[in-house]
Amino acid sequence: MNSDLNQTSSGRAPAYVVGLDAGGTRTRAVLAPLHEGAPEGEGVSGPGNALTVPGPQLVEHLAEAIARAVPDELRRHVVAVAGGFAGASRTAPDEPGRIKAHAALTVALSKLGISAGSVEVHSDIEAAFASAPGHPADGLALVAGTGAVAVRIAGRECAETVGGDGWLLGDDGSGFWIGREAARVALRMADGRGGPTALGESVGRALGVPEDVRPPGAPGPYDTAAWTRARREAYRMRLLPAVMDRPPVQLALLAPLVAEAARHQDPVAEGILEAAAGHLTDTVRALGPRPGERIVATGGLLGPDGPLTDRLTARLRPLGLALDWVADGCQGAVAFARLGYDG
Repeated sequence: MNSDLNQTSSGRAPAYVVGLDAGGTRTRAVLAPLHEGAPEGEGVSGPGNALTVPGPQLVEHLAEAIARAVPDELRRHVVAVAGGFAGASRTAPDEPGRIKAHAALTVALSKLGISAGSVEVHSDIEAAFASAPGHPADGLALVAGTGAVAVRIAGRECAETVGGDGWLLGDDGSGFWIGREAARVALRMADGRGGPTALGESVGRALGVPEDVRPPGAPGPYDTAAWTRARREAYRMRLLPAVMDRPPVQLALLAPLVAEAARHQDPVAEGILEAAAGHLTDTVRALGPRPGERIVATGGLLGPDGPLTDRLTARLRPLGLALDWVADGCQGAVAFARLGYDG
């Protein structure tokens, strides 16, 4: 431990903070020393979107992640907690997502016997931006994971937002959007509106469509004669209910199939990824970025191995922008917790 407060040999009790990244897919918590130093504990649990996850389930996921990160014997030494929540905002004190997230976090901490003096809720994108080296306070942030949103950060708070309107109204270029396109092109291939693609077979397989009605011959050219009209109709009648029986956001689970097909030069899959990168570029451009302005990106689509990283990088270069990627918002949440501690 690097801080005197975290050295039991100093005669003072150790002090810690907890940072949370609560997103649409998972909730991650980290335990870190109060003043400086690397995380000393980590826990992961289910989704933490403050708007879409029911209150009791949100409490359960928060408590589970924190419990895994903070050993029993250290819980009384946690002095500050901060979380970056999908679906939460600091634009107004009575913002619904912020209120729900704070209430759920308070209950979760109480269940674990943690009585931190400072408990703060931020948006997940504010926490992600602050996770970049140096914990910047101003610039642009882009999230491209299950959902997609870009914001201008000023004084560590969201000042302007583009996108992030959810699966029904927006999230263009997101993992959900890519997965939905995969299901759509599979259906169009089956009914004759679209050309052949390996996604017909891979999407059908992922959604449990029987092999005997899936297009034969994938991932290469399939046998048109063997995939009869009757088999195509049976494919459609199995695929549609499989999609409808799941929460819509779970279509994001099909996005890796598009990336895999694109790696094998499937033109339909490549077209989906190109369109997704175009949507994300439009989202960033709407913020009026200045050449050289810092832009921090997070989300699985834009990581070191992300399927959109190279495509988006090429599109942002003419704007004078270079992506600075972070894995999630935990380090930013830790920074917020440290800043929020008043001694």
